[in-house]
Amino acid sequence: QVHLGEAGGRLVQPGGALRLSCSGNGRTSTMGWFRQAPAKAREFVAAIRTDSSTYYGEAMRGRAAISRDDIKNTVSLQMNSLKAGDTAVYYCAVYDRGPLFETDSYENWGQGTQVTVSS
Repeated sequence: QVHLGEAGGRLVQPGGALRLSCSGNGRTSTMGWFRQAPAKAREFVAAIRTDSSTYYGEAMRGRAAISRDDIKNTVSLQMNSLKAGDTAVYYCAVYDRGPLFETDSYENWGQGTQVTVSS
């Protein structure tokens, strides 16, 4: 079983940028980032396959970039032009099967890292 750990979340001003990292990913796994705001469902942000092909959800399309470093065993999420609506706990997870944008398609979730966008 893969144990994941997210890092990099913090308070950032609107318009700012942030880079999240997820350590412990399986080198042969497709990985995903999701987020969950208070009282809202967990939402797909991005995914990256083992061939480094990437997929993005509507919420952060054009403002986020997912990448992986299989030597360092990490997956990163670069987020730019952050808005108050991006405030959420961000999670990484290992893809299992099914649609990339669905939470049920993933296993081995990390504990999450809090991102707060506020002035």
